[in-house]
Parts: sequence; C-alpha cells; structure tokens
Amino acid sequence: MDNMNQRQIALSVLESLRADLTYARLNDGSRILDVADLRQYIYEEMGRVRASAYLMSGLCDDNKGHEQPIAKSNGANGRANP
Repeated sequence: MDNMNQRQIALSVLESLRADLTYARLNDGSRILDVADLRQYIYEEMGRVRASAYLMSGLCDDNKGHEQPIAKSNGANGRANP
C-alpha cells in the first residue's frame, strides 16, 4: 500500500510540473529552454517549498519549540542544493 501511495504522489508531482512548465520562469525571468534550466527551476521550486515549510513550522509548531531542521539535501546525492 505504501508503494502505491508513493507512486500516486510521484505522478501527482510530475503532472503538476508538466502543467507548470507551460508558464514557468526562472527567478531571473528567463524561460526554461534546456535541461540545465529545468534543473535550476526544480531547485528554485524546492527552495520555495522548503521556505514555506519552515515558515509554517514556525507558525504551527506542534512541538512547543522543538523544531525539526528542514533537510537541505536534494535526495539524489545527499549534497546540499546550490
């Protein structure tokens, strides 16, 4: 069952990404033209999600001050994002 949930999440993420790419712009305002631009766009979106999660954890801290640090790994190779 867990594997099925992971697949559904992955499909949902990919569908959203596909839809977003139609109008996507990088932080500098340029359009996504190649794989390097796509990679940069994904890093930028991950940064936005992390920032939102960090802000929400501060606003909705259920741990009463015991915040969990947000991982800075991109998950693929364990290195921090640029």
